[in-house]
Amino acid sequence: MNFNKAFIIKNIVLFVLGGVLIALGFANIVDEFWSSLGFALIFVGIVRLVQTYRFKNDKSYKEKVEIASKDERNHFIRSKAWAWAGYLFIFIAGISVIIFKMIGQDLLSFAASSAVCLIMILFWFSYLILQKKY
Repeated sequence: MNFNKAFIIKNIVLFVLGGVLIALGFANIVDEFWSSLGFALIFVGIVRLVQTYRFKNDKSYKEKVEIASKDERNHFIRSKAWAWAGYLFIFIAGISVIIFKMIGQDLLSFAASSAVCLIMILFWFSYLILQKKY
């Protein structure tokens, strides 16, 4: 993980943007979705800034993070987890297409089938790019 100035600025911007969304929500300018998103952005900003502070000031934490980010085993596990998540998503979305169609929810069935198609197209493009790279 790269805890540089750009990273810190990005998280401060998230924090401020979250505060703006919350203020707009309290002023009834935006609905509760946007004010909830504001709370989430503030939370993410705070957590990332605390991580940055710990990384800069705690040598053992810095060493632990650097080892974890460079460990080949972690990279392999992360890649496998993404692959499993993709397989499970396609399986669950495929089942939901059938279930939604059976209960007469054509719009949801279409949305689920479109999501499966999108994932398959993304996989195909990714495969072609990675095939040329490796």
